[in-house]
Amino acid sequence: MKFTAAAIRRIRNVSPMPSSRSPPRVIDALATYSPRIGNVFTDRRPPREIKFGIGDVVSVTIFEAAAGGLFIPAEASVRPGNFINLPNQNVDTNGNISVPYGGAIRAAGRTPSEVQQSIVDALKNRAIEPQAVVALIDQRTSLISVLGDVNTPNRFPANAAGEHVLDAITRAGGPKSQGYDTWVMLERGGRRATAPFGALVYEPSNNIWAHPGDTIYLYREPQTFLAFGAMAPTGGSFLQTGGQGHFEFGAWRVSLAEGVGKAGGLEQSLAEPAAVFLYRGETRELAERLGVDCSRFPGPIIPVIYNVNFRNPEGYFLATKFQMRNKDVLYVSNATSVEIAKVLQYFRLTVATVNDPIVAAQNAFLLRNIINADPAR
Repeated sequence: MKFTAAAIRRIRNVSPMPSSRSPPRVIDALATYSPRIGNVFTDRRPPREIKFGIGDVVSVTIFEAAAGGLFIPAEASVRPGNFINLPNQNVDTNGNISVPYGGAIRAAGRTPSEVQQSIVDALKNRAIEPQAVVALIDQRTSLISVLGDVNTPNRFPANAAGEHVLDAITRAGGPKSQGYDTWVMLERGGRRATAPFGALVYEPSNNIWAHPGDTIYLYREPQTFLAFGAMAPTGGSFLQTGGQGHFEFGAWRVSLAEGVGKAGGLEQSLAEPAAVFLYRGETRELAERLGVDCSRFPGPIIPVIYNVNFRNPEGYFLATKFQMRNKDVLYVSNATSVEIAKVLQYFRLTVATVNDPIVAAQNAFLLRNIINADPAR
């Protein structure tokens, strides 16, 4: 894949890529900057243990080693055990829960084992070898939201055992459509990443762990591309068959070779196989990595033209690895012989335009002579 001088002359404000940049390196760089969740959220560790938050409902059970202590009366023989259950309570707005004789115990932002130890420390000088068990009854803070084009949009508690993004989408009923034109947006900690739903299914690196507080939004946006130039028309309905026009991917990803095929392929009598171009706006970071001089472009998006040569057999293999993106523009240039034929046709039309009145005048003159000729002669 390379930039050609011909393409640069046709399109203004596009810089060439150095010839030393090999096609495989270009494809690898493009893959790194493809819209993928795994490219933005690179932490592959599972979520941390769920912690209490303000509004969570917790239960507290306190045990003592013997009767006659702070909570267990001396006549404990009539009781079914040496423990007491405190009424369920919410973590208050200050992040605390209340324990009799222990006061306010910090709960927000702490794990059950940490709260249990705090309760034991608060009661150890009053109760007989106290032990505590703290359990989460109603989880209201460590939630995951799955919205958009799913069957049952919902906000549900995070699984203590951990779950991946696809697991969370499954809990929301899965996508309504087949999924090839569905996009997944993950928002976490003020950052966002978007990827096709197929990327989560077929590329495990994108199916990362879901964390408490995540928002997962699914939406449908059919991916399309435009095709112009010397394409072979095949007839049929719009958006589905070959020729110049507007085409849907019909899959979660399409290679350049597949895109050329969906547009009908190259017209044998018109197309130049070495002049297949793809027009796309790339981010400044990616363009610089490809070797493009971005100093003339003030914005974050740099116009880039990719050229593949189908006269070279390697071009076909490269085209199968080069992934198209939504809103790409594909153009196949006419062959040089076609351009020459156009010039000759224009020259012929010009000559004919001048010559036709002369021929008409000559014919009229001959016809007049025939009419005026003496029949006897």
